[in-house]
Amino acid sequence: MKRRVAVTGMGVVSPVGNDLDAFWSNLIEGRGGIGPITRFDVSAYDSQIGGEVRDFDPSATIDRKALRHNDRFVHFAWVASQQAFAQAAFNENEPDKERFAVIVGSGIGGIETLEKQHQLLLGRGPSRVSPFFIPMMISDMASGQLSIAYGAKGPNFCTVSACASGAHAIGEGYRLIQGGVADTVMAGGAESPLTPLALAGFCSMKALSTRNDDPARASRPFDKERDGFIMAEGSGIMVLEAWEQAEKRGATILAEVIGYGSTADAYHVTAPEPNGEGAARAMKVAVEESGLPLQSVDYINAHGTSTPLNDRCETTAIREVFGAHADTLCVSSTKSMTGHLLGAAGAVELIASVQALRTGVIPPTINYEVPDPDCDLDYVPNSARRAKIKVALSNSLGFGGHNVSLMLRAVE
Repeated sequence: MKRRVAVTGMGVVSPVGNDLDAFWSNLIEGRGGIGPITRFDVSAYDSQIGGEVRDFDPSATIDRKALRHNDRFVHFAWVASQQAFAQAAFNENEPDKERFAVIVGSGIGGIETLEKQHQLLLGRGPSRVSPFFIPMMISDMASGQLSIAYGAKGPNFCTVSACASGAHAIGEGYRLIQGGVADTVMAGGAESPLTPLALAGFCSMKALSTRNDDPARASRPFDKERDGFIMAEGSGIMVLEAWEQAEKRGATILAEVIGYGSTADAYHVTAPEPNGEGAARAMKVAVEESGLPLQSVDYINAHGTSTPLNDRCETTAIREVFGAHADTLCVSSTKSMTGHLLGAAGAVELIASVQALRTGVIPPTINYEVPDPDCDLDYVPNSARRAKIKVALSNSLGFGGHNVSLMLRAVE
């Protein structure tokens, strides 16, 4: 039999808060974290706004040498992991290190390091490139560093599937526990993409909002006047455990992961399949694996990027899967507040979904002002809503046609 999987720890570093309490408080209050980008000069860019992590000081818990030798995306993952591990409240000599896995996804890894080291190469020659350049840049280094930090000797790898990376990491961690390969998994995503080259690339794709004069209202998923997503940075990390292990040690179980769907559009490198077929199959697989009826799903944390194509296609997919029940579902996009954390988005949004189950409060889709006939679900507009929800689904859809749906059940 497949083993049950519990969530026992969560940590967040995000544009709306650098710990779980601040993150959740700001979400349910509808406070966004989007503003002008301050980390470099953006005056020549079409899009000049982003979701920056502010007031972030990792030096309190990470020594200076480690900070110097790791990219900013690893700093985010490290701090989020410390929060998650502390909440999981393991006793001394727990968990079993050989049964402890780490999977942290990232879409583009240490791109800031790559850009800086390339400038050194061009300006001062190859001898000036740091010997730490490669390990600082590669996307798997958040996972590798956390494995070292916690002595985790089980499976250790990185999932790289664009904006589905963090969700894939948690889904694969769930599979490791289900199948008996690991008893504990630290899983999630980390991203630090607010760099000159990355911003230029997304601007050239015309993927980003150019509502520069009104950043607080720029991320507007499902709104008719949406014009692109907002790049953001941060990390979300979860501790997953075999249910029996969590119960035996008296852990506080925050939620249960009960389904994981992973599919491909096989359609286009950036555009979603027009009818949302791949996303629909991912949701169907997750629900079918849970063994629950479709009508049991109360809330969907949508991928909801605020791009014209994604929001319409995801709405179509939800209607395809849930039929008439789609009209009774609560659907919201927390990207309206956080912006799009790319490879970390799925993990951060699953954490928001756990919090919705725990508190009975659904975070809103802010900036929803002009209804779009093609996006006709209940998006919990502008204000959080109290509701009795027991089952939630979180969607993550990435460039390359990657689709992930994760399903959660509240703890009775």
